[in-house]
Amino acid sequence: MCGIAGVASDRPLAQREWLAAGRDAMRHRGPDDAGEWWSKDGSVGLAHRRLSIIDLSPTGHQPMADASGTIHIVYNGEIYNFGELRAELMSKGVVFRSQSDTEVLLSAYQFWGTECLSRLNGMFAFAIYDEGKKTLFLARDRAGEKPLFYRVSNGTLQFASEVKGLLADPGVRRTIDSESLDCYMGLGFVPGDRCILQGFHKLPAAHALTFEPSSGSLRRWRYWQLPESESEETSIDEGALLDELEELLKDSVRRQMYAEVPVGILLSGGVDSSLVTAMAVEVSSKVRTFTVRFPGFGAYDETAHARLIAQRFKTDHIELDAREIAPELLSRLARQYDEPIVDSSMIPTFLVSDLVRSYCTVALGGDGGDELFGGYSHYSRILWMQKRLAGIPSFIRSVGASAGKLLPSGMKGRNYLKSLGVNLDQEVPLIASYADAEGRRRLLGDGWNVVAETILKDRMPKRGDLLQRATRMDFEHYLAEDILVKVDRASMLSSLEMRAPMLDYRLIEFAFRKVPSRLKATYDSRKLLLKRLAARKLPPEFDQQRKQGFSIPLAAWLKDGPWRKSFEQILFDPGSLFDHRAVKHLMDGLDRGRNNSESLFSLALFELWRREYRATLGG
Repeated sequence: MCGIAGVASDRPLAQREWLAAGRDAMRHRGPDDAGEWWSKDGSVGLAHRRLSIIDLSPTGHQPMADASGTIHIVYNGEIYNFGELRAELMSKGVVFRSQSDTEVLLSAYQFWGTECLSRLNGMFAFAIYDEGKKTLFLARDRAGEKPLFYRVSNGTLQFASEVKGLLADPGVRRTIDSESLDCYMGLGFVPGDRCILQGFHKLPAAHALTFEPSSGSLRRWRYWQLPESESEETSIDEGALLDELEELLKDSVRRQMYAEVPVGILLSGGVDSSLVTAMAVEVSSKVRTFTVRFPGFGAYDETAHARLIAQRFKTDHIELDAREIAPELLSRLARQYDEPIVDSSMIPTFLVSDLVRSYCTVALGGDGGDELFGGYSHYSRILWMQKRLAGIPSFIRSVGASAGKLLPSGMKGRNYLKSLGVNLDQEVPLIASYADAEGRRRLLGDGWNVVAETILKDRMPKRGDLLQRATRMDFEHYLAEDILVKVDRASMLSSLEMRAPMLDYRLIEFAFRKVPSRLKATYDSRKLLLKRLAARKLPPEFDQQRKQGFSIPLAAWLKDGPWRKSFEQILFDPGSLFDHRAVKHLMDGLDRGRNNSESLFSLALFELWRREYRATLGG
């Protein structure tokens, strides 16, 4: 994995120091090598930090140029089908100077232009400057595994893998965008092309852009989208569907096991990581698996489940013990998550990555299985709601929704009551609301502009099938803006490359095009097709119903002790943005057993982030 940064302007740039500084602010993404290139007139610059995975020799150095020296690339990620692309290009007369997938990507652009994106199977964010066309080309992978931020100001475009790369420019203002903050507090993340800072943008997943510095012309487009689902016909050959799933997953794991550095598998003992392990032993003669125990909370210990799978498949299994988790770690994570997300599981994710990095440079995980195959518990919940509420008049449901708003934040059943007002024939309930509209106004003032719910509603997939809407919504939002951000930043902080075989685009298209909703989830079962594969590949004593999730006992930590003291110091500081009475209301509710821990986490992380990046609230 790597970190990239760059700039393209309509004029020569006198101040160039920020580019190297921005590159090196992301040293954790690539500790093995660094490079920088500037055009002869000084108007375009590219920079790179390298984590060596494929072709460890100097020929893999970036920025990389083509043989003519007119096309330059910086690239973060892995192209898993680079071998086939290399062979195809060689058959067309292309001569390669290295064994790297970077050069294959560069040559693919030379041969097919921006259409090369349709041929790539991988996770990536890259920038290519074509001196002949005087054009900068940026692109990001289909699922959004690899990040890319950019800003355009005064005829100049700057980009970087992380916001901290752009903030190395001393001329950049650090003003918080109020609408993005509202999304962060209401949804847990900032969606789409928005960014927590004004003037900054994310290049969304499955998007590309071109920028012509001379004219300032910027064109952004979506080059891939989830396929339409096929008919829910009962005549589907379920056996053939299961066979296809097995072959696709096996081939994805085979491709992603390739590296010139040690590779491991994060084995939780759940369905997804266990299936990845099962496939790995079929395509590799030696498989190393890792499980991590956390001290002090045995209810979250997954070692016994992981050990069952490791013994069944005879992997080289390593069980690791995490250190005690102190609240000071949150400050370090706030610095790393330069666009914060509301997900306290970033803490164990980082600790796992940090431990595993001592043994390998690449690790495979099970991310994506829930969104693709209907694994989240809220899928069953909303299907149950749809079935039970079908005959209840809308005015009665709206009364229940209004009653839900009157209940205190964090009270059990509150979100369920509020969701009674949602039209399940067209929408999806907001499952994880960390601070609803009323709560955000209490925290930030009566005049606060509430927009998160409207923004999310505008992005709602237009599908008649409730489960299709829910899974597509989660794939394009929760997975892209929370899960993959969490994994990328946490693993990269330890210079560990995480790969997700479930997110091979062929598996994504298979799941959304071919797998009917009835084989994903019902009101009383989940992940049906994937569990049938588990029954075929995993030991009979494997517990298919278990769904632990990667979490910490945050509510217990916040009752008293160092975590409670730390949160109080952060949130009751005179400089905090949040109303102290509203914060105290959340704290008191937590003490009464209400589920306010993640809401408090969102406020504390944001305050730590704001201090770290010296950001001020804009209009």
